[in-house]
Amino acid sequence: MPMPLSEAEEQDSSQLNEKLKSGRVLWAAVACTVIAIAYLLFPVYVIRPFRPQHPGTLNLALTVRGAAPWISAICALAVMWIGLAVWQRTTRLLPRCALVLFSVITVAAACLTHINIYEMMFHSYSALAFTSAASASTDADEKVLSVTLGAETRAYPIRTIGYHHVVNDTVGGIPIAATYCTLCHAGLVWKRVMDGRALHFQLAGINNGNALIRDLETGTIWQQSTGKAIFGPFQGRQLELIHSDELTFSLWRTARPNGLVLLPDAKYVPEYDSKDWETDVEKTHVVVDTQKSGIPPHELMLGMIANGQSRAWPIKSILAARLIEDRFADNPILIIVGPDQASIRAFQAGIDGRPLTFVTAQSSNSGVMQDIETSSIWNFQGCATAGTLAGKCLQPMDANKDYWFDWMNHHPSTSVFKN
Repeated sequence: MPMPLSEAEEQDSSQLNEKLKSGRVLWAAVACTVIAIAYLLFPVYVIRPFRPQHPGTLNLALTVRGAAPWISAICALAVMWIGLAVWQRTTRLLPRCALVLFSVITVAAACLTHINIYEMMFHSYSALAFTSAASASTDADEKVLSVTLGAETRAYPIRTIGYHHVVNDTVGGIPIAATYCTLCHAGLVWKRVMDGRALHFQLAGINNGNALIRDLETGTIWQQSTGKAIFGPFQGRQLELIHSDELTFSLWRTARPNGLVLLPDAKYVPEYDSKDWETDVEKTHVVVDTQKSGIPPHELMLGMIANGQSRAWPIKSILAARLIEDRFADNPILIIVGPDQASIRAFQAGIDGRPLTFVTAQSSNSGVMQDIETSSIWNFQGCATAGTLAGKCLQPMDANKDYWFDWMNHHPSTSVFKN
């Protein structure tokens, strides 16, 4: 039969139990704090520039980021509840200070999960402002991403949208997202409508050197260079590509004198890249291995997709040749350099199902090319300006610039044009 405890022994036992209970409570608070911090930092660690992202790890990081506001809020409430309970049961300074610190950390973590760190680094441009082509101060040799829909034409200077990464606009009554990822040199314009619902995009991170964008309406994550949803309610869906051209401003303004030009966002102009941004980007670390292809990762390509096939033409080859004829996806195609010797466009090389063969025009004043079959003269817009085919226009092909590492990564079965 156990001996009854003395009053002193009972007091010691009670204090021991209280310490053990306080210790367990403190460890519970520590666990909640660690979980809140982990849910905040893990997505940031995975979805950061200049590190490879495995699809499974990226998917986990996006899942964690989506759950982080709820999980961290629960952790914060749990720590504050624990702190209040301990505060009422003990006057010891150390446990009280520890729980106050844990409460501050978890509440801060919960608040930070609601902040898009990428939007803080590259601020969005919401109140768009435009000026006329004649009034724009854009340098003549700067590149713009040009969009024409209906009677409206817009030019988005690349240094402007390259900083913001995505600009939500409406052109010709069609909601569009003009996007540019300078790390991979990819500028594409997407129709920001899905199932009849207009979406609004913002920068959401990086995936193997290419930007991720997120629509505010559903939280779906989209790959900028493919327009495909890789995570969220629209996963697997594809945005519709809007035809665009990457041109020098002088060439665009000559062809589109009544167009509008996106003005820089005055608040962030000091943060915009300099005019030689391409030279700086070419020095950046690339996480996609291109060694087996034998092509440097920052080799600039003109990429094209048609009928489930993809092909890349080295930009330096196009500029050297000035005119390239090729056959792609069972169609004769034409790639031509503009009179500025910098802008590039692609067309189907034929009219009304009739293939045409082109050569560079001898005189720049008469056009950029001439077809052999009729000797008609054609301009950089792909329209015949003289000859029997005058007034006829070639069908433009969707093509965009992209560094080789990004094009190869998203189009692993691509073919590459060889001289």
